[in-house]
Amino acid sequence: MCRIAGLVNPLSTGTEKYKVKAMCDALRHGGPDDEGIYASNDGGVIFGHRRLSIIDLSANGHQPMSDTHDRAVITFNGEIYNYIDLKQELLTAGATFKTNSDTEVILQAYLKWNTSAFGKLRGMFAFALHDVISGDVYLVRDTAGIKPLYYHIEDKQLAFASEVKAFKAGDIAHANNHNWPVYLLAYGHLPEPYTTLQNVYSLPNGHYLHWQQSGAYSIKGYTTDKSYNRVNDKEEAKNGINATFRSAIKRQLIADAPIGVFLSGGVDSSLITLLAAKEVEQLKTVSIFFNEKQYDERAYQQAVLDKTKGDNFTYLVKQEEFEQNFAAIVKAMDMPTTDGINSWFISKYAREAGLKTVLSGIGGDELFGGYPSFDRIKYLSYLRKIPAGIMQLFNLAGSPGLKRLSYLSLEGDNADYLALRGLFSLNEIPRLLNADQKEIEDILACEGNSENLPYDKLKAAKLETGLYMQNQLLRDTDMMSMQHGLEVRVPFLDEDFAAYVESIDPHVRFADGNKQLLINSFNNLLPAAVWQRPKMGFTFPLQKWMAANKNICNTDNYNSSFAKKKIADFKAGKLHWARAFALYHTQKHV
Repeated sequence: MCRIAGLVNPLSTGTEKYKVKAMCDALRHGGPDDEGIYASNDGGVIFGHRRLSIIDLSANGHQPMSDTHDRAVITFNGEIYNYIDLKQELLTAGATFKTNSDTEVILQAYLKWNTSAFGKLRGMFAFALHDVISGDVYLVRDTAGIKPLYYHIEDKQLAFASEVKAFKAGDIAHANNHNWPVYLLAYGHLPEPYTTLQNVYSLPNGHYLHWQQSGAYSIKGYTTDKSYNRVNDKEEAKNGINATFRSAIKRQLIADAPIGVFLSGGVDSSLITLLAAKEVEQLKTVSIFFNEKQYDERAYQQAVLDKTKGDNFTYLVKQEEFEQNFAAIVKAMDMPTTDGINSWFISKYAREAGLKTVLSGIGGDELFGGYPSFDRIKYLSYLRKIPAGIMQLFNLAGSPGLKRLSYLSLEGDNADYLALRGLFSLNEIPRLLNADQKEIEDILACEGNSENLPYDKLKAAKLETGLYMQNQLLRDTDMMSMQHGLEVRVPFLDEDFAAYVESIDPHVRFADGNKQLLINSFNNLLPAAVWQRPKMGFTFPLQKWMAANKNICNTDNYNSSFAKKKIADFKAGKLHWARAFALYHTQKHV
């Protein structure tokens, strides 16, 4: 787990290494253990690396890394969980290795199978690979999009990095993307591929960018080499979920550094903890609690801990600590978001507990229907039949939930998502930004495809996975954990496990209520107190805490009179904290 950056076909000579070094310095927090720079003989390829040592902690794991014959060079961020199996296969085929790292396995896999190697990898990864023989460069991102990878192309120069801030630090890109406040106020995050910088984009998950020496490039998708037959039987599905998830947990516990689990007390983190405890004799878990009793999950956490052995590190998070760290939290976000505060704190505590790697429950809700959207989406099929002009009238509604329905006047899947999850409505955003209504509608109307999918739970899963999880949960978890030099692994997104779940017939997968199939697959393992509890999510008392925050609540910070009114509503308890926090992010850009 690391941070990477680089330049390909640089515009000038003599300063490229310094630019890449500056990019890597801006990413130091995500790779505090080591650093390295690689430059090709002709100066046309420069890779940078900041290392967080997890597998092969020795100097042999230093990056950028080349194969034994210097035919290829890689700078790699992530973990390959099946690297031992792949290494054995490659050794049998005649490959030679000089390290015990998973990084070198990627190099040898590419040299053996070319780009088809990407689909053989199981893990979370973003890497750049230089084929020294052909001169080609590949940027590759994992199929779930767990690890971030951004790129910028201008005048036949390619730049890439793990975080957007690196492009400014390396004097690569400075111009703001003026649309980002619109996206933030609509989504609560910036949807991929967009960033806060103009012409800096996120590489799509499950894709690779192929760059040729001439400056020509293409972006292509790839898929894993694993598939399952359709599962139509409930008992078969439960057995398959049980077996494939146990396998995912087991291989994601591979590490040469201290590893543990985030334990919140919900179904997903509890299940991971209980399964990991069967593989690790003295499992370390990290939990948090609050003075605000309605957010206290210690009873559910204890129900799980009573069934495990090991050390539980429990931390009380107070409002004072939130205030003290507010500026650092916002800075760590890299790009504005309405999420990530919880991840910042739990990652901080995990690192203080001596852990370098933790398992998280992200993905369980998206796979098995744990959000209200899975039940609400069926109503969109009826609302979509209403003429767009009439849908605009929902802008006049009093409740935020009804106002969101105005997004159905736009076409596309993203509009469906915004009708379910949007922050501010179509007529609120122009007033908040002092912008033209038609301009805002044009920006948001460009997003998403219309695939004409039925308005069922499979479509809800697609929206939650492709937008909320991809752009908010995964990105924010990565940024906040790496700010503390911590690696977060997500077993629910294991390629083989996710492929198995997606092979289950929807009528079986979502039967008996949301997430019930997952619960029933482990009903002899999960304590009843955990799965019978009301859903809460990993939440903080932010409504109270942010209402006392002077940065957010100072109406003088906001230029728009409508924004000032919304902040006044927030102080009066009439506005959700996420909407106020989104406004705070945009205050300097209106």
